[in-house]
Amino acid sequence: MKAFAQLFLSLDETNKTNEKVRILKDYFNAVPDTDKMNMLALFTGRKPKRQINSTLVRTWAIEASNIPAWLFEESYHVVGDLAETMALLMPETANSSNKTLTEWIAEINALADKTEAEKKLWLMESWAMLDSQERFVFNKLLTGSFRVGVSQNLVIKALADVTGLEATVLTHRVMGSWMPETYTYSQLVEEQDADLNISRPYPFFLAYPIQETSEKQKAPAEVGAALGAAADWQAEWKWDGIRAQLIKRGGEIFIWSRGEDLATEKFPELHPFLNALPDGAVIDGEILSFQNGQPMPFNVLQTRIGRKNLSKKILEESPVAVIAYDCLEYKGEDIRYKTQTERRVILEQLQAATPYSEVFRISALIKFDNWDELGSIREQSRAMIAEGIMLKRKSAAYQVGRRRGDWWKWKIDPLSVDAVMIYAQKGHGRRADLYTDYTFAVWDGDKLVPFAKAYSGLTDAEINKVDYFIKRNTIEKFGPVRTVKPELVFEIGFEGINKSSRHKSGIALRFPRILRWRHDKPKEEADTLESLKALLGE
Repeated sequence: MKAFAQLFLSLDETNKTNEKVRILKDYFNAVPDTDKMNMLALFTGRKPKRQINSTLVRTWAIEASNIPAWLFEESYHVVGDLAETMALLMPETANSSNKTLTEWIAEINALADKTEAEKKLWLMESWAMLDSQERFVFNKLLTGSFRVGVSQNLVIKALADVTGLEATVLTHRVMGSWMPETYTYSQLVEEQDADLNISRPYPFFLAYPIQETSEKQKAPAEVGAALGAAADWQAEWKWDGIRAQLIKRGGEIFIWSRGEDLATEKFPELHPFLNALPDGAVIDGEILSFQNGQPMPFNVLQTRIGRKNLSKKILEESPVAVIAYDCLEYKGEDIRYKTQTERRVILEQLQAATPYSEVFRISALIKFDNWDELGSIREQSRAMIAEGIMLKRKSAAYQVGRRRGDWWKWKIDPLSVDAVMIYAQKGHGRRADLYTDYTFAVWDGDKLVPFAKAYSGLTDAEINKVDYFIKRNTIEKFGPVRTVKPELVFEIGFEGINKSSRHKSGIALRFPRILRWRHDKPKEEADTLESLKALLGE
């Protein structure tokens, strides 16, 4: 654990890419193979299951800290992170442990079969044998809140330097449902492509936004100047669903989301078409709710996400289909090296041969002769239940991760309203002492009605100014939440709007964020609930 805790601390102390890669390489070269795989699992989102609920952990932490509960809670609100609060409040210990990361994770997993009394005894003894930094990382693992400010790409780069393998090969090999208990370091670095687990998806190719620095999207002329001849590109709608890979190998079928969640059982409607595919096929596409041949808004699909059991009612109200837009494997061959056009031909052949065309759809190509024409078509995006347009170079191979040059997303401008900030709460981590999480309201007659929360979109300088205002204009306190004098107005952008019975305003927004601080607008000129509801009709 000492080496892993030091790795976490060292990575947190630098924002230099090359330095982070060096730190990762040093760790890989210093620890046993089992720790390498457990670290790789943690850095790719495979956390150990939480075995003690947060209420018990807090109760026992207060006892171990030997302070009143109110002081613990006040400290937590200031620090903003439960794992760090517990690590800071507990007394330093002269004891030490040489247990490896692998041993600690094994002990955490073994708690599943322990009684509450046994869990408490183990936890108290564990805290007593760790120093403050080790205890912080340990608490993160224990509570399921482990996060690290390092991308998977950097971890793969460091591992590629250590092993001598191609980064693309390693990226593929860490995909899927493996766990460090069953997938060894030797298998990771020595296995051949022919031995790959049949369920394993390919790394997703991700598009770059046409406009990266502003919410306002580029005009057609600017797009044309940046991308060149329109004839070199194919255009499709950018669908708003669940990005997925659908796999048929060895007579078995698998559905993987982009977040590497195996979701095969979540979409039973797709099983017949998958089973009918020729063996050795992998399709990339978007899963959406469909009804009467038309895509439905994302919030309809949300009703079935996360449900353990799919009732007949849910299946009837939010039936799904896949809009396929790429083929990555055909007859057992990895065809990602082929051009976009060549892969498209294979995809069309698969779709043309299916008896399940209602659920196995294909992303239609948008016909256009020039960028101005495509720009006009793009304005129809919301009517198509789409977020904009995807642009793909016809000669492009299917690459790994987010790469500039060959896949671009040209989104439509977000919907927006001007709203008044009425509540605020402190952030977490490095922003634990700053008010960064805000609740916004619009006018309903002479009352302000909350309708959205947002915490992104402001610069650091603006956050500091807003924080200064909040601390001097707090009206009431409700635990960590502050009621703020309604004065500051912000433009709130969002991708979609839907009716919601769970919210007081009667609406719910998709991806709300702050577009700008409206210094020029008094609170009386903020938008109304009526104007928001009018957007529902549009």
